[in-house]
Amino acid sequence: MSSFPFPGLNLALATPFTASGAIDFETLDRNIERYLAAGVRGFVLSSGTGMHVYLSQAESRQLVERGVRAIKGRAKIIVQTSALMLDEVVERTTHAKSCGADGVMVLPPFFEGPTADDEIVEFYAGVAKAGLPIIGYNVPQVVGVAITPELLARLCAIPEFCGVKDSSGDLAAQANLIRTGLGMMNGSDALVPYALYAGCQGLIWGGANFAPRTCLAMVAAAEGKRWDEAREIWRVLEPAMSLIWQGDYVKSVYAACEMTGYGAGTPRRPLAALAPEKVAPLRAALGDLAAREKI
Repeated sequence: MSSFPFPGLNLALATPFTASGAIDFETLDRNIERYLAAGVRGFVLSSGTGMHVYLSQAESRQLVERGVRAIKGRAKIIVQTSALMLDEVVERTTHAKSCGADGVMVLPPFFEGPTADDEIVEFYAGVAKAGLPIIGYNVPQVVGVAITPELLARLCAIPEFCGVKDSSGDLAAQANLIRTGLGMMNGSDALVPYALYAGCQGLIWGGANFAPRTCLAMVAAAEGKRWDEAREIWRVLEPAMSLIWQGDYVKSVYAACEMTGYGAGTPRRPLAALAPEKVAPLRAALGDLAAREKI
């Protein structure tokens, strides 16, 4: 696990927004400091949880520049640079590298894009020309492209390609990827302890925005093979992590952050705040996490 560049918990940071929908950079700085104080040592900027697809390229660049400055080398930084056009992905990746990012996370082309393995390999080989470590992104239920063990092996033959984040939510399919021994990061909140037990090499975790200390404690227990302790902590986390995975993911993460004290405002339009009838079930699922997270 030590040779993998992004082990442990990498926080898919929720991008804070003001009431008018602008990026709230003051809250960004404040939240980064709080997450660092909690022990976070890996961040994903412009993540899916952080509403990457609803940021303009200029806004994403600003977010990355400000985030890197705020982190100041105190944690690893992955930047999502996904876009439909390869040239834009390379441009975004080159910018991330110039800012000091440690790696990038990139979806396969995600709208009416290529589906053949040869085309996917060619795409990532093009991204690799920017010269930064790449984490692929497996979310077949959204993109329509599944990264299989065979495809993962071909991708990892690209020197810059170091692994894949799997957000399929399919534990059996993820186990197949883990068994390759190649870089595999879990991105499914509801599968975290099972992925850790199976041997995933890292996590990109959006739900950790609202419970970083508790999530880090569970990861530390799992990495120390203290499975009874990890299971007890997961019992606290599981109701909320399972609930957010069932739907309205981004809305639920933002709402839960407000409830536990890591507020990032409300998601940007076209998303709205979590529906009122869903707030009480989320609060119930959080249980005593707000109390656990108090500094």
